[in-house]
Amino acid sequence: QVQLVESGGGLVQPGGSLRLSCEASGFIFSIYAMGWYRQAPGKQRGLVAVINSNNNVNYADSMKGRFTISRDNAKNTVYLQMNSLQPEDTAVYYCNARWGGNSYWGQGTQVTVSK
Repeated sequence: QVQLVESGGGLVQPGGSLRLSCEASGFIFSIYAMGWYRQAPGKQRGLVAVINSNNNVNYADSMKGRFTISRDNAKNTVYLQMNSLQPEDTAVYYCNARWGGNSYWGQGTQVTVSK
């Protein structure tokens, strides 16, 4: 069965960094576009970054220059390096896999940015 397992979330001070990982199984990872989304309390889930099967990337405007998405097809894993974190980055971060009509979600990992 399909699984997306996120890890790497936690509590970090403003200006700090975190690296999220999402390990996938149950589908052909290399052909899927992989993305990170986030949802803050009371807000809709929104795009953070996406990387397609050709390693083309796209970021939400507020993440450009601070976040970096990457993938390792040999490890079936997508990463999100987050730098210069601010309190407004506090959210649950979700991993997504998409190809054709298929879309899979992980369970999410909490990121909290606070002093």
